[in-house]
Amino acid sequence: MIGMINAMKKKKNGIPEDVLPVFEGIINKHRDERGLNLTGVTCFQPEWDDEFCQAMSKHLTKEQRFRLYETQGGCNGAGADKERKAFAVENAHRALDERIALFSDKFRRWKPVLNEDNTLTLTFRCGHGYYARVKEGKYASPPPNVEGYFERCAGGRLYELEKVLGIKLRIKAVDTSPLYDNVANPVIFTFEIVE
Repeated sequence: MIGMINAMKKKKNGIPEDVLPVFEGIINKHRDERGLNLTGVTCFQPEWDDEFCQAMSKHLTKEQRFRLYETQGGCNGAGADKERKAFAVENAHRALDERIALFSDKFRRWKPVLNEDNTLTLTFRCGHGYYARVKEGKYASPPPNVEGYFERCAGGRLYELEKVLGIKLRIKAVDTSPLYDNVANPVIFTFEIVE
């Protein structure tokens, strides 16, 4: 979350300075409660991470959150970057739809759909985090602020797609409505291709 605070301080992200103390207070509160040094902590700490995410939903617009999660999304840099970059260089000469198909096959991952409006749509269900808790029976219906959780997740998928496909993306939409029909349904991310 320290990285998120630093991103909030950058003028280009348009975060009002008067809300920064709210987020710094959440980090300091949990640091004081546990006697922890949270500087640089990126791992998931449910108590304060959820509180931080709820504060983002309360104090920031969806567009502000999307811009922040584009650089601070979940699972950013969580391994395989060398392999992703090598794949991007090796396949740079191919059309984007070909790169997407090859990516899905090579990495045995989900397959984004290339849309006519210059967007990618990804139906995503991750094997840990939220969905792991669903399997454990901890969620019978979507918890409060489920959108914020998946906005962060969208940032992680954006990161991976940018690296492996060699393109620049922006988060356009995070659709969690399938979860309200069945808590185990995947969510739908839409990314705008900007380069």
